[in-house]
Amino acid sequence: MYKLLLCVLLAGVSTAHYAQTKEVGVSFIETPITIDGVLDETAWNKAVPATNFWQYFPTDTIQAPYQSEIRFLYNDKTLYVGIKVSAQGDDYIIPSLRRDFRAGGSDNITLMFDTFNDGNNAFLFGSNPAGVRREALVSGGGKDLRGFTTSWDTKWVGETTVHDGYYVCEWAIPMSAFKYREGETRWRFNSYQFDTQDNSRNTWIQIPQNQNIFNLAYMGDMVFEKPLGSSKSPISIIPYVNAIAGQDRELDDNFTEIKVGGDARFTIGNSLNLDVTINPDFSQVEVDNAITNLSRFEVGLPERRQFFIENSDLFADFGDPGAANPFFSRRIGIAEDLDGNTVQNNIVAGARLSGKLTNKLRVGILNMQTENDEPIEIAATNNTVVALQHSVFSRSNISAIFVNKQNTSNAAFVQPDEEYNRLIGLDYNLANKDNSWNGKFYLHKSFTLGVDSKDYSGGARMEYNKNNWRQRALRYL
Repeated sequence: MYKLLLCVLLAGVSTAHYAQTKEVGVSFIETPITIDGVLDETAWNKAVPATNFWQYFPTDTIQAPYQSEIRFLYNDKTLYVGIKVSAQGDDYIIPSLRRDFRAGGSDNITLMFDTFNDGNNAFLFGSNPAGVRREALVSGGGKDLRGFTTSWDTKWVGETTVHDGYYVCEWAIPMSAFKYREGETRWRFNSYQFDTQDNSRNTWIQIPQNQNIFNLAYMGDMVFEKPLGSSKSPISIIPYVNAIAGQDRELDDNFTEIKVGGDARFTIGNSLNLDVTINPDFSQVEVDNAITNLSRFEVGLPERRQFFIENSDLFADFGDPGAANPFFSRRIGIAEDLDGNTVQNNIVAGARLSGKLTNKLRVGILNMQTENDEPIEIAATNNTVVALQHSVFSRSNISAIFVNKQNTSNAAFVQPDEEYNRLIGLDYNLANKDNSWNGKFYLHKSFTLGVDSKDYSGGARMEYNKNNWRQRALRYL
């Protein structure tokens, strides 16, 4: 056991490198840039571009034959991005004009910004030759698609123009869209580009094919000309009124319903978000994909409600998603009726505090109250989650979680084992400098009235991943 722990710690502090060190300067400007897809302002000519892209596919050992150039400018409120993407022709593939399109199978370019320089989380922005934009959050170091959240949305603008043998993107991203430390002068940065005409995928920082193209272990630096100021986002208040009037002609029954509620978001310090919701409706949320499930297991659909999205990995990445997940936010707001059917259980109110407390410590606190529905025997419950994550070594972290689902009604139909369910857990997420070693080790214990056996879960996963070798060891309790 001692030898295994020693191997884990040594892997966590490994300093192996595959990619070269690169950096690009970000010039400060006083005059705003006009976003029209034409890089004709003088400031763009003075900005030194990030270029010398490497191929990721079909090979990862040569430079891309058709290069991209990325320039950065900024002021106190906005990060400006000017991109020129070269190609062998103008026969671009654009299968969809939908926002947040999938990158695979189309021409596009994507940028990732690791604003806290921790190799675990990043903001992602992208565009295709038609000017369709996408944004996402990348978590868990970008080691797999579970850490790729396209449901996250923020306001930014971009225009694209197509020319003979290249296209140009010009973006303006509010600094309030990012979270970062005040006074910061460097962000980690990388970009990847899909070229269907050359059948290639290219990255600014060289990435081996055995790693995901959006892996956050492989990034260069963008260096700001002067320290960054505050990243405070404006206060957002979103009220709603939902009115319904109808008639049941069979029963000759008229009915009306009016719902009033809203959401609010506040920024605390430079890196914490406070989200508050009262009587949420969530009617604006994108509908889930239709899935035919022929197994006896539930389908874990992704969270799409904006209240739960930002920093969602703080709450969702505990345990093992395929074996033991201690908290799944999609369960808040649903319940089973008398016939065992899954029905909506209204949320009365909730609050959520999440983000960086220090450069190494992230915190997440969530509390939500659901409604009592006696006719179908659904009890009111209070859901509380506290999650802490502390970075260690190069890209690893230690995380702790506490979950409490507490019955808050005095209904007679509530069974003793439904009074509460609590859980405490500890996770160690391993990721070394070049992501050749990664893994997870966790132990969780639940507490339910009347249950005194089979109330714990533990697991260990260790993976070694190099160009010619991939080895994995698993163990679950």
